[in-house]
Amino acid sequence: MSLVLALAVAVVGCGKPKETPSTGGNTGGSTSGVTGSIVAGGSTALQPLVDAAAQQFMAKNPGAQISVQGGGSGTGLTQVLQGGFQIGNSDLFAEEKLKPEEASQLKDHKVCVVAMAAVVHPGVGAKVTNLTKQQMIDIWTGKITNWKDVGGPDVKITLVNRPASSGTRATFKKFALDGKEEAKGIEQEASGTVKQIVSQTPGAIGYLALSYLDDSIKVVSLDGVAPTKENVANGTYPVWAYEHMYTKGEPSGLTKAFLDYILSDEIQKTLVVQEGYIPITDMKVERDASGNVKKL
Repeated sequence: MSLVLALAVAVVGCGKPKETPSTGGNTGGSTSGVTGSIVAGGSTALQPLVDAAAQQFMAKNPGAQISVQGGGSGTGLTQVLQGGFQIGNSDLFAEEKLKPEEASQLKDHKVCVVAMAAVVHPGVGAKVTNLTKQQMIDIWTGKITNWKDVGGPDVKITLVNRPASSGTRATFKKFALDGKEEAKGIEQEASGTVKQIVSQTPGAIGYLALSYLDDSIKVVSLDGVAPTKENVANGTYPVWAYEHMYTKGEPSGLTKAFLDYILSDEIQKTLVVQEGYIPITDMKVERDASGNVKKL
């Protein structure tokens, strides 16, 4: 990670990274002649996968430097539009965040699906394992302020939210809260920090991509449906989003080679699954930018 951060500083300090056209076309990351430097940043929900894939790609292509940054989906979309990033990572469709004339400049590369789950402090999770959507809304809008009102311990509820630029927040708000405005709570920039605070704060509730779940926090089902990959793929669990890697126009050179690598079987059947994401090919439903879902 330190190498990646160091590269990021160097790249930002020197202005837009220089891309060198790939040689020999894409062969799923085996193009050992690919060189240059790019920045892929934005969604922190997607960051673990992109970071791991970048490390593997750079090991195979010593002349390639890929800096992976967070900042949230809004940052990813804005920066790729303005040329600061070569790849803008986002949990949202560009049409949901940008003006139509801006979104039309970007090319969408859907690389996988990510689901978001409500998570609580272990002390709460020992008693509360499921919330109805109405209970979830009442908690996040501040109508319910103590866990005893939903069958939990007599502990004040502490909300741990993401900033307005977060695609994870937008997805959770849209599909778990029916778009209702959240009450004021703790606001954190990164998913990793949200997990840490929820795990250490009695009464805390937040939400995380499945790729961040571990034993330090407890997962809460929604309307009796657990946030599993199977329930996402068959359309019964609703809080999920595509992970997009946007480029400004058609990608070329190192950018194209890296995107092709992430979409190759080498990554889709290994890292995508290992990091907690769902390969697009596993989905039995699809969703458009307006939220309409249909079976495949």
